[in-house]
Amino acid sequence: MEPIKIALTKGRTEQQVLPLLEASGIDCSGLRNKGRKLIFNDDPRYEFILVKGPDVLTYLNNGSVQVGIVGSDILDEQGNSQYAMLNLSVGQCRFVLASTADFNPQQQRRKIIATKYPNITKRYFEGIGEDVEIIKIEGSVELSPLIGLADAIVDIVETGNTLRENNLRVYAKLQPVNTKLVVNRLALRQYQPQIKTLIDHLQTADQAAVEKKLVKERS
Repeated sequence: MEPIKIALTKGRTEQQVLPLLEASGIDCSGLRNKGRKLIFNDDPRYEFILVKGPDVLTYLNNGSVQVGIVGSDILDEQGNSQYAMLNLSVGQCRFVLASTADFNPQQQRRKIIATKYPNITKRYFEGIGEDVEIIKIEGSVELSPLIGLADAIVDIVETGNTLRENNLRVYAKLQPVNTKLVVNRLALRQYQPQIKTLIDHLQTADQAAVEKKLVKERS
């Protein structure tokens, strides 16, 4: 039987999901000692491919992989046409509108907003009935209001430390972000038993991790 191919977002998502995969009974020894490798098949049931977040849907949409593990920010920005089957507790953060202390959200002139996520930003401002100019930034978005490129930014925050270190404050909280397991529509029919087993085991491992964290916080 062919292994299920899984596109795993490299970096933080990879590091946060790895313990859940191992708790699900998946051999991740190669991922633990990956070096410069990008493809891992230590467990004969699964083949993991490390990719950048924005590329996960590309692999899924083209049928190169059956499963993707990626942040909901990527899915919402790109527009996901595949099946989001599982929400994981890792990678939880939130989109915020942030700027310098002298920013006035109520100012009447057309604001300039810098962001890595123009589609999510556009939908937010359309939702509150405001027309803004959006500038797409690939690097450190926090710089934009500091150097006068933009009035404010829309970005993802987890702890808020980066904003505070750059003397920025939050003016509005937008939508939450988490990590999702997404399945190619055709693959769900072709590999239903294997994919269901993966989802069930991951869900159990994730729930156990959440419960363990709650117990630790209470003690």
